[in-house]
Amino acid sequence: MKERLVSWFNRLKTFWSRIPKKNKIWMISGSAVVFAALIAILLITNIKHYTPLYSDLSENEAGQITDDLDSKSIPYKLSNGGTTISVPEKQVDQLKVELAAQGLPKTGQIDYSFFGQNAGFGMTDKQFDVLQRAAMQTELANLIANTKGVKSAKVMISLPQNDVWVSDQDKKSGTSASIVLNVTPGDQLSADQINGLYHLVAKSVPNLSVDNIVIMDQYFNYYDLKNNNANGSTLSAYDQQQAIIRDVENNVQRRVTQMLTMMMGEGKVMVNVTANVDFTQSKEKQELVEPVNQQTMEGIQTSTEHITENYTGQGAAGQAGTGTNDSQTPTYQDGTSGNGNYQKVEDRVNYEFNRIHREVTNSPYKVNDLGIQVMIEPPTASNNASLSAQSVNDVRQILNSIIKTTISDPQGQELMNNAINQKTSVTVGRFNGKPTAQPQGSKINWLWIAGGSLLALLMVGLIVWLIRRRKNDEDAETVVEDIPQQEDYQAMLNQENPEQRKFHELEEMAKEKPDQFVKLLRGWLAEDK
Repeated sequence: MKERLVSWFNRLKTFWSRIPKKNKIWMISGSAVVFAALIAILLITNIKHYTPLYSDLSENEAGQITDDLDSKSIPYKLSNGGTTISVPEKQVDQLKVELAAQGLPKTGQIDYSFFGQNAGFGMTDKQFDVLQRAAMQTELANLIANTKGVKSAKVMISLPQNDVWVSDQDKKSGTSASIVLNVTPGDQLSADQINGLYHLVAKSVPNLSVDNIVIMDQYFNYYDLKNNNANGSTLSAYDQQQAIIRDVENNVQRRVTQMLTMMMGEGKVMVNVTANVDFTQSKEKQELVEPVNQQTMEGIQTSTEHITENYTGQGAAGQAGTGTNDSQTPTYQDGTSGNGNYQKVEDRVNYEFNRIHREVTNSPYKVNDLGIQVMIEPPTASNNASLSAQSVNDVRQILNSIIKTTISDPQGQELMNNAINQKTSVTVGRFNGKPTAQPQGSKINWLWIAGGSLLALLMVGLIVWLIRRRKNDEDAETVVEDIPQQEDYQAMLNQENPEQRKFHELEEMAKEKPDQFVKLLRGWLAEDK
């Protein structure tokens, strides 16, 4: 076996010595590249990607989980001050199921499940009350922790002592709750969330009034329910007003942009809209009386009364009255006696008119003013004259029409043309900068890396194959050139001395009959010993 290895080594050495220096460099370089590619592939495939298993853990919970992972010889990493435990990505789901089956992580807090696991007759009433309050605090803290922006919560409930001599009316005033929220940095609780927390706590604890609840965060910010309602209503109204303004502006901007884009082309138009909206609300009560017939200005006759009085006979003339002469009493005749006639005619007509009672509530908002600014890039960006004046005038007419149909003057009349022209602006010029999407952070794409590595291996293999093919061609030519003809070989043998002839014979024996050559060598070695 040893002789065979030596023979192969000698052949390899002889083969290497015949290779040209240039080909040796190519082969060494190719081998180095292939070796480096293999190492890179091994490193990439053996890299472990860690994924968070649990986060926001307490020190006790983190210690329980790490002890279990150490017992199972599972690698892990700690981050965020030991509150986050990361494990290999492929083992996350399996570990969550196994840890949950073991009851990990154990918070050490008492909840309502404690009573089901530790129910017994040896528990006193005092112990039961303490455990019940602890369970109530834990369950309430878990409910509060589900609120968006709240990481965790601590709840302290104070319950009055049960006294048979005290009226039940005093129990509600003796119950109180103090809550400390661990708010996520950067988040702010809304007014609705604060109101919800107050009512959640009040409804979860028996005989607890909202006035006896105190809520604050880890920064000692106090969340007052009364001030929160006032500030929340103001903030809510402001948000609604700003939303209405944005909606008006965006609506006009979208329609103008769509229309002008069809005229000028994509990316050639920029539109900005500013709106002044009045949110003053008012109510009016109107009492109107209108005639039924607008032409004659008369109403409907509801009743008619015709009165006629006639009297004939002595004394019908009546008394002379109190006047000093006839001109002062024209209706009656003078005298104390005589015959006469008295007549009185009276018509009474009652008309009914339309009586209108109106309670008018104005719109919650009104667009008082509107401004539209348009920038247009000409067809030839460097030449403003490439956009005709007629096109610019058409754009102005479109904007003026929108302004005219949207707003009016304080008296409710249409705006004058000069006033409308001041509210629109059209600018023609080249866009030096256009909004572009923010580049996203570069991420390692292992698929591309694997594809690149495979391509590199293929290229290296192709290079090695070409080198070997070229080398084989050169070796074939060299063999053809170096092998002498039979006549030349006989002449060379005749010219060689006996020692050289013997050496060549041995060489031929070693090539053609290696077994006999080995036996011959063994015989020589035995004779030398």
